[in-house]
This record gives sequence, C-alpha cells and structure tokens, in this order.
Amino acid sequence: MSISTVTASRKYPDPTALLTLIKPITWFPPMWAFLCGAVSSGAAVAGSWGVVVLGILLAGPVVCGMSQAANDWCDRHVDAINEPDRPIPSGRVPGRWGLWVALAMSALSLAIGWLLGPWGFGATCLAVLAAWAYSAEPVRLKRSGILGPGLVGLSYETLPWFTGAAVLTAGAPRIEIVIIALLYGIGAHGIMTLNDFKALDGDRQTGVKSLPVTMGPNAAARTACWVMAAPQVVVVTLLALWGPVWHGVAIAALLLAQVWAMVVMLEDPKAKAPWYNGTGVLLYISGMMVAAFALRSMV
Repeated sequence: MSISTVTASRKYPDPTALLTLIKPITWFPPMWAFLCGAVSSGAAVAGSWGVVVLGILLAGPVVCGMSQAANDWCDRHVDAINEPDRPIPSGRVPGRWGLWVALAMSALSLAIGWLLGPWGFGATCLAVLAAWAYSAEPVRLKRSGILGPGLVGLSYETLPWFTGAAVLTAGAPRIEIVIIALLYGIGAHGIMTLNDFKALDGDRQTGVKSLPVTMGPNAAARTACWVMAAPQVVVVTLLALWGPVWHGVAIAALLLAQVWAMVVMLEDPKAKAPWYNGTGVLLYISGMMVAAFALRSMV
C-alpha cells in the first residue's frame, strides 16, 4: 500500500506512531541535565523529590517530546526523503495531527512549568520558544549548521541544568553553575552536528546548511570533535582552580576515553557517527554528573 493510500484511508493516528513521533530516545539528555542542575545546586534533593521528578518529566517527555513533534511536523518534507517510514510521511500520523500534538504539548509544557514557580515557568517559556524557533518557518534556525546545533545544545544541556539548580534553590544559580552548564551546552553543539549525519541527503536537497552538508563529512566530524572536547578542557581547568581537583581528574580521564572514540569515529565519520553517539556521548554525560558533584562539594 502506498503512502498516499495510507494517508487517505486513516483519520486518526496510530497510537504507537504517536509515541514514535515524540521520540522517547531523545528525552534522556535534558532529563539528565535537569538532574545535574539539581545535584549541583547543593540543595537537599532528598527533601524535594516531588519537584525533582516533576522537573525531570517536564524536561524529557513533555518539553523534549513536544520539540520532537514540532520538528517532525516542520520536517515532514525532508523526512519523506530521508526516512519515509517516519510517522508523518508514512501516513500513520495523518493530516495535521502532528501539528496538533505539538501545539497541545506546548500548552501542557507551560502549564507544568507554571507549577515549578517563576524560574521554572520562565525557563519553560524559553524552551518552548527555542523548539519552535529551531524547526518552524520563517525562523527555522535548523537551516544553519552553526545556530541550529548551538540552540539545541543550549536547550538540551544548559537550560535544563540551569533550571534544575534554580528550581531547587528558588533563586538564580551560582555563577560557577552557570559557567559549567554553559560549557557543556556549547560542547553539545558537536553532538548535534554528528546527529546531522543521518539527514545528510535530505538536508542537501532541501537547503538545510548543516555542517556535514557545507563542510563535508570528514571536516564536519573533526570540527564536532574539537567543539566537544574544548569545553571539557575548560571545565577541568576551572575545577582545578576552584578546588575540586579530583573531580577534574575524573573528567579528564573520561575525556581521554572520548578522544579514543573520536579517533575510531574519524576513520569513517558517516558510518561511525551513530556508534560514537552510543559511546562517546555516554562518556560526555558521565562527565556532566561528575562536574555536578564537584559543584555540590563547593557549597
């Protein structure tokens, strides 16, 4: 049965396709970053589990899920080239259901953010705006290989980290927390660049100027590695200056393991970028939690 026939014959979405639409596999990074923020704040997490759990659910299934639905709706023409079996181009989420899901989840995000107080609500407003600015016309920052991954990195790592710390302390996080969260968000630009490899053909045909398109796979992969590694070097240096030296040593060891994985990935970036996302990225986010405990020890 053709895609057009499926689309024409279905009025309501397939429930499993709706789950695919909001991509549960993408929820973990912002959930982890929110938890890092909560840990780094120095507040008593054990006495605030309700807030922590609500913040984690907001960062992952709700806000990140919303951003994925919005992205799939705005990318439905690109996905028809790259991944025609995805929920919207395949017709399993027919008509404008993808748009309605994204809009409904945007409203739900703001409602839950309101429950987390002024800092949580303000951060949620920024996250919702960022999600639509990344995907939707006329802004569509996704078209830029610099601005697009940069916005996603800051939204996936820096913003939820900042939010976790702010919500737990009911105030602005310490400057050290802001700096570390910002560094890890900048480094995530490289992770997002590697993620763009899977859409290389569709991006070329639809005018999305990702770094793999504009620089070529090899140069883009090398750039991504430098962008991921450099902020971690700064984190290690800052921790050595601030006092938690052994936490910095642990992050340096994790970085060396990432360098090994980078060398393997650079042998064939287009083929091995997905492998790196399952190995090097795990080491990267492990360093985030080590840094969070380092910041906690400074309170």
